[in-house]
Amino acid sequence: MLKRSIIFGCLLVLLLNCPSAFCQQVNDTLIVESGKLPDSLATKNPLQMDTIVNKKFNPRTATIRSAILPGWGQAYNKKYWKIPIVYAGLGVSAGFFFSNLKTYKEFKDAYIYRTDEDPLNDSLISPELQNLPTEALRFYRNSFRQNIDYSVLAFLIWWGLNVVDATVDAHLKSFDVSPDLSMKIKPGYQMATGNASISLVFSLREKPVKINLPR
Repeated sequence: MLKRSIIFGCLLVLLLNCPSAFCQQVNDTLIVESGKLPDSLATKNPLQMDTIVNKKFNPRTATIRSAILPGWGQAYNKKYWKIPIVYAGLGVSAGFFFSNLKTYKEFKDAYIYRTDEDPLNDSLISPELQNLPTEALRFYRNSFRQNIDYSVLAFLIWWGLNVVDATVDAHLKSFDVSPDLSMKIKPGYQMATGNASISLVFSLREKPVKINLPR
């Protein structure tokens, strides 16, 4: 169950970053591959131009902010719609923690009252637990104690996935992930095994700087 939750969380982080990898915004901009203005524009007075260069998102900043406060890194990456998802996961795991903690204390106290060799203390056991045998009380006490550990682990894992999501998203913002990226099919041959192979080669490059032209 825990492994499935971890796998689901990792897949969710991947899916959350897919829109940032395939969505494009079309603006009235000039794409400058080298990050420098052409000579025709560089000689003009900068005050006469409304020049806005895309902000460079720092993955380290996104990582630190998400580690300090969940959702802060997503806000830094301007992915505000992810913040409710982050806190929903943390809230669910925290809710399971407090629920398991409450039930664990009930079974723990019931087991103590049942095994203290004082029949008068049996009346202190919760009414819904009085009919359970001693071994059942011990079994459920241990089970809910284990569930507490799992809920804490789930909370920490979700917090970590929040950090990973912010870091990956910040990295993706610095690469050109437009549909016109080059992809090559590269055949190969492994001399050691004598097997032929084929691989897909993707050419990734830094996202070009966009400069707003004066109107």
